[in-house]
Amino acid sequence: MVRIITFASGKGGVGKTTIAANLGIALKQMNEKVLLIDADVTMANLSLILGMESSPITINDVLRGEANIEDVIYKGPGGVEVIPASLSLQNFQALDLTKIPQMVKKLSYNYDFIILDCAAGVGEDTLSAMAAATEVFIVINPYSLSIADALKTKIMAQKINAKPVGIIVNMVGYYKGEIKEGDIVKMMELPSYGVIPFDEVVRENFYYKQIVPIIIKTPGTPASVAIKNIASRMLGKEPTEEIKKSGFFAWLKRLFSKN
Repeated sequence: MVRIITFASGKGGVGKTTIAANLGIALKQMNEKVLLIDADVTMANLSLILGMESSPITINDVLRGEANIEDVIYKGPGGVEVIPASLSLQNFQALDLTKIPQMVKKLSYNYDFIILDCAAGVGEDTLSAMAAATEVFIVINPYSLSIADALKTKIMAQKINAKPVGIIVNMVGYYKGEIKEGDIVKMMELPSYGVIPFDEVVRENFYYKQIVPIIIKTPGTPASVAIKNIASRMLGKEPTEEIKKSGFFAWLKRLFSKN
């Protein structure tokens, strides 16, 4: 049965889109059939992360009733399929966001995972994306403001009968003042599916004209290894020996870089 997962966050800038894109590719690498959908129709970034900013028609055209959903499915990096959103703000007020759940349902028979990257906060587009999902994952940074906003997102998801199932703690630098994963779990009352360390490679990736998802470009870096571990956990599997070894060496590299 298909798993429809919306990645949400209380605030912008927590790395939600990067996680959604790379986790989708990680699941594809584990032989799952994956569709990525950019449901952030006003501030679309998923296509940028995937290097697909030139897609001629997008989900926006479908939500305006000007295209069929089958017309906007593209082959993305790593073999994932992608429905991008428009990078233009033209006519975004004319979008019928209530179509998102029925659109996703129509596609659900063709995939193992459908992953939606939605807007930060709890606007109409976010609520529509969460309503379409069977599971909602909340991406959090290890700071009080991020956690406070994430709690609001969880409450709103529950109010519309969406199902928050877990959190992912991103950009962890292991610095003084950061809130520990276990404490975040207690505050959110949701299990953690993993911690992704702050990785300079992720930031550097945005400096290039053509962005390549880090899990393809730099599969052995700490963030990439952490994402693979999360994908394994989502499938109910233990990380492979290859992932464990690469994770160990990534940990050593991070340890010595601090000293």
